[in-house]
Amino acid sequence: MKVTSRESSLKSDSTCLQEERLTIKWLPNLEPSPNFKAEIGQDVIEGLMQPQKSVPPRYFYDDYGSQLFEKICDLPEYYPTRTETSILRQFAGEIAQTTGACELVELGSGSSTKTRLLLDAYEALGASWQYVPIDVSGQILEQSARQLKKDYPSLQIQALVGTYEQALAQLQPTTFPARTISFLGSTLGNFSPQECDEFLLRIFDALAPGDYFLLGVDLQKQKPILEAAYNDSQGVTAAFNLNMLTHLNQHFSGNFNLELFEHCAFYNEELNQIEMHLQCLQSHSVCLDTLNLRVELDAGETIMTEISRKFDVKVLKSELKEKGLEPINVWTDPKQWFGSILCQAR
Repeated sequence: MKVTSRESSLKSDSTCLQEERLTIKWLPNLEPSPNFKAEIGQDVIEGLMQPQKSVPPRYFYDDYGSQLFEKICDLPEYYPTRTETSILRQFAGEIAQTTGACELVELGSGSSTKTRLLLDAYEALGASWQYVPIDVSGQILEQSARQLKKDYPSLQIQALVGTYEQALAQLQPTTFPARTISFLGSTLGNFSPQECDEFLLRIFDALAPGDYFLLGVDLQKQKPILEAAYNDSQGVTAAFNLNMLTHLNQHFSGNFNLELFEHCAFYNEELNQIEMHLQCLQSHSVCLDTLNLRVELDAGETIMTEISRKFDVKVLKSELKEKGLEPINVWTDPKQWFGSILCQAR
C-alpha cells in the first residue's frame, strides 16, 4: 500500500502509512477498542487494589500528556533534558564514529529534539543508515517524523507507534552493518529494579553481537535539586500528573474529579528515587465502568504515578555487564548530574 496522506492511509482498520522515505506502522492493538481497553486495564485494576494505590506511568502519555512532557523538558527547574543535550552536543560525533553507520532505533522518541544531535553526527559519516523512532503517541511521532523527513533529505524513517515491549518484539534483523538502540532521557529510572532487569534483557534480545545500546541516566545528587525538578513553579508537572486521571477517564469511562486531587512529588533518599503521587483531598469513590471497578479513596491517601530512580554509574555499569551489555564508554557533564553510557552486545 502506498499513500500520500494520513487521511488516505488510516481509514477503517488501516495501521500503516507509507510514503517515500517514510513508513509509520501502528502496532497491533494500539488503537483503542473495547477488548484492548479491558486487556491493558488489568494493570490499572491491580495497581488501584493495592494498599499503596498506583497507576503505571504509561498512562501519562495520551497526546496531551506527551505535549505536556515536551513542555516539562524546557522548564528551568528540569535539568535532565538540557544536561543530556549538552553531553550529546559534545560527544555525538564520538558516538557515531564508534558505532559507525547503523540502524538507529530510539525508544520513546517524542519530538526527537535531542536525537537530532545524533542524526547530524550519523549524517556526517556519509554512509547509508536508517532511523527507527518508537513512541506511544502517534500524533507526535508522525509530526516529528515528517519534519525529520524534510530536514534530512537522505534519511530513511521506519517509525513504530507502540509500547517498548511491542516495538522491541517487532524488530527484525537489520540489513545495516549494525543496530544502535538509544534510550535517552533517563526513562530507565521509571522502572522498578525488577522491571529494569526485564527491560535490559529485552534490549539484549533485540541486538546481535556487536550491536550497541546508548543509555541516558540521571545520577544521584542533592535532594533540593531533584525535588525542584519535579515541582516546577509554573505547575506544568502538576498538570502532567493530573492529566493521567483524564486519560483514565477517557479510556475506561471513569469519573475521576481532578479537583479532588493534587500533585505531590518528593525524593525518597532510602531508595534513591523521586516519587510522584496524586493525593486525594477528600474521601470519595471513583468508578471505571469499562473495567467494572469501584475504588474507595480516603482523604490524604495517594495514588503513586511514577518513580524516577537516580543511578550510581559504577553500580549501573556492573548491572549492564551482567545482562550482556558491555559498557565501552561513559560521558557525563562537568557537574556529573547526568550520564550517557554506550554499551556493546556481547
